Amino acid sequence: MESNGDDSILRDEAVASSNAGIAGETSVVSANLILDRVGEVALALDLDGLSWKLLERLPSDRSDCCGVKRSPSEAAGIRLADIYAVEFIDHALIPESNLSNPARCLLREDSQIYRFIVHGVERSKCHPCRCILGTYVFGHKDQQVCQMWVNVINSCLDQELQRPKNLLVFVHPKSGKGNGRTTWETVSPIFSRAKVHTKVIVTERAGHAFDVMLATTNEELKQYDGVVAVGGDGFFNEILNGFLSSRHKAPYPPAPTDFVQSLGDCGDVLMRNTNIRGGEGHSGTCYTDDTQFLLPKEEFRFGIIPAGSTDAIVICTTGARDPVTSALQIVMGKNVPLDIAQIVRWRTTAESKVEPCVRYAASFAGRYGFYGDVITESEKYRWMGPKRYDYAGTKVFLRHRSYEAEVAVLRVNSEETHPAEEGHWRRHFRALRSLNKRQKVICRANCEICTANRDVSSQSKPYSHPGEMGWLSFKGRYLSVGAAIIACRNGRAPDGLVADAHLADGFMHLILIKDCPRAFYLGHLLQLAKRDGDPLNFEFVEHHKTSAFTFRSSGKSSIWNLDGELFQAHQLSAQVFRGLINLFASGPLV
Repeated sequence: MESNGDDSILRDEAVASSNAGIAGETSVVSANLILDRVGEVALALDLDGLSWKLLERLPSDRSDCCGVKRSPSEAAGIRLADIYAVEFIDHALIPESNLSNPARCLLREDSQIYRFIVHGVERSKCHPCRCILGTYVFGHKDQQVCQMWVNVINSCLDQELQRPKNLLVFVHPKSGKGNGRTTWETVSPIFSRAKVHTKVIVTERAGHAFDVMLATTNEELKQYDGVVAVGGDGFFNEILNGFLSSRHKAPYPPAPTDFVQSLGDCGDVLMRNTNIRGGEGHSGTCYTDDTQFLLPKEEFRFGIIPAGSTDAIVICTTGARDPVTSALQIVMGKNVPLDIAQIVRWRTTAESKVEPCVRYAASFAGRYGFYGDVITESEKYRWMGPKRYDYAGTKVFLRHRSYEAEVAVLRVNSEETHPAEEGHWRRHFRALRSLNKRQKVICRANCEICTANRDVSSQSKPYSHPGEMGWLSFKGRYLSVGAAIIACRNGRAPDGLVADAHLADGFMHLILIKDCPRAFYLGHLLQLAKRDGDPLNFEFVEHHKTSAFTFRSSGKSSIWNLDGELFQAHQLSAQVFRGLINLFASGPLV
């Protein structure tokens, strides 16, 4: 449709075509408008999104649009899926430099136009995993034409049902470098523009978010589409545990006392009982086949806006440690399923009674030895911010302390793992050890395994792989015992603890670091710090891909690290629930 100076005709036809578009017909909404810093364009809206064609170039060969230098021919449109908001911004004087020659003839000198802004999401060219804000300002001297475009685009956005409308937001003001509140103030305008209503709770003490989530009923949570944590991994863990503690009920994993007690000095015993997976006969614990996971509503999701010291979960699920990227993926309603590990502490110390205590983790299933000591030591230096981990890590490394422990792991046949992994994994056993000789499938952008797992539905029962082959048990001295549910990428480990750990595949990666000289262990840590390093390729490192394991300390007690939170346990067990929750995220983009 061309502008001929009769604005009433343009307005009536545009409104008519917009009504047809809303009614579901194939009509295209179109009109001539002025695009700020570009000139007069023919703007059109169809089922794919907004598109525009420049009617006449500006005198300059290049234009500055949305803060990015580009030629007018490049600014050809934006998909509806990439628009997160549109707003009317009243009228203003038209800069003469922004008008093409036909537009100058169409409008009076020093005239004013009404404008509206289309807010979109773009990928950074320098950092493709990051989302950046894109803004397009359109104008017309008729207010009704601008308002019509705002109404039509908003009607289209309202049909994006996966986008949240109401969110409960927890802000940790002291997380990371103490910038939790500032981080929220930076991204909150994105939620306001997207018309996402937020109830914000700034926590006042440790455990505040846990207590609120535990006390909030599902009926109260139904008014929200999800919960967002502004903080680090530990803060998200607090919210997650408050949510799941009263809503998720499932059989416990086997306890260490279910296994053979007499382990030789070599420490390896292949378990004959392949059916220990929850059921009858558990010492001190009542098993039940009843499982429950009472979500407030089916589409309920969690979100994280990074403001912590490591932010491993955000890096693994969005590819960027960037608050704006996370905020945009939340308002756009992105979704990725996330495995959750259930950790059951049977005893706090060697002398204590058997009193099962359940915790949940999304990144670390636990870390005993070196990493547990680091998190314990770092608590003394919280005033240092993220640098406390470097300082504490150096002190713990110089101590080079090992611990005696017993570990049992549920073996899984590599040929019976997730279909997307077939052909990639080979497992061999030597001297009754499970040595994973496999080709790594690193989790990166457009990861086939993670893409195949996107449609995984929440599993309220412990995930059972068809290739489970019974239990393998070990006893020895270890510098570290731990299990990662995701790759756990962070600033100190660019590829993570396990580069080929994937989202929602139903596995943990149990890593046993046997006692070794300090120089050897330093080599392992240096490989962790390298991109494309191979920290698991050492004789003293054992890696087991599993869905469950048990642990018992030979000492009085031990300290574990659950998503950055301290957890004291003498005996514990862990199992994976595949895709138990859904996260506002797009998946790995690194």
